[in-house]
Amino acid sequence: MPVAPVAPLPSPIATKRTLPSAVRCIVLALGFVAAAVPAQAQSSGFTTTPALPWPPVATFSILGYDPATGEVGGAVQSRVFSVGNGVLWAEAGVGAAATQAIVDVSYGPQAITLLRQGVKPAEVVTRVRQGDPDPRPVDWTKEGRQFAVIDAQGNVAAYTGPKATEWAGDKQGKFCTAQGNILASAEVVSAMVNAFENTTGHLSLRLMAALEAGQMAGGDKRGMQSAAMLIVKKDGGVWLHNDVVLRLQVDDSPEPIKELRRLVDKAATMRRPR
Repeated sequence: MPVAPVAPLPSPIATKRTLPSAVRCIVLALGFVAAAVPAQAQSSGFTTTPALPWPPVATFSILGYDPATGEVGGAVQSRVFSVGNGVLWAEAGVGAAATQAIVDVSYGPQAITLLRQGVKPAEVVTRVRQGDPDPRPVDWTKEGRQFAVIDAQGNVAAYTGPKATEWAGDKQGKFCTAQGNILASAEVVSAMVNAFENTTGHLSLRLMAALEAGQMAGGDKRGMQSAAMLIVKKDGGVWLHNDVVLRLQVDDSPEPIKELRRLVDKAATMRRPR
């Protein structure tokens, strides 16, 4: 189809000559306002901060252990796309970790390596933090990281950096630790621990109950988008030599916790006694 030629724009001089005087006054007035904005911002003490290179993993998560089965794992929900891509780490017979907020994904595999060597969770948290070189202190500071660890005996430890976006914090319970940032309040992690401790059944059901309780208590202040769950046990998965009992991800959904619940319940109907 032939395209009609676009008429050339008039030159600035021609435009100036043909504009009515009232229009010229409006244009000049707008120019004065635009020029005044930066000066006003400076006089009020306004300063800009460096833009973050990635969205913070504003998250609430829980790590848990079941002494009856030896299973260990975690669950997480966040207002980011595909939160399961890097937050949860676990190895059968070793333990699990969650790394979030101003996240350094390497905290996860570092934690698993130290747990495998027999290092206790509290010491794991200390060593990983101390070894962080803080490569982006201006726009992705280590002081904003959040990190939790659980070992294969249910011992737990967690750290919330002072620059993690409020509300941010963690709470430990029996065989569990809950942590989160950009949350409605401290009640979110308290509700998660309470739900985990007071729910019976398979570890997946207890982790799921904790996420639901966290959301009921206010959850992530920005809303919901994705959720994930990871549970491991030596040879506890389907097929041969599979240590993954459950690996579920809801990457993008307006109701990720409801969808994760559907998957958890579906998995429960397929689980064989071991």
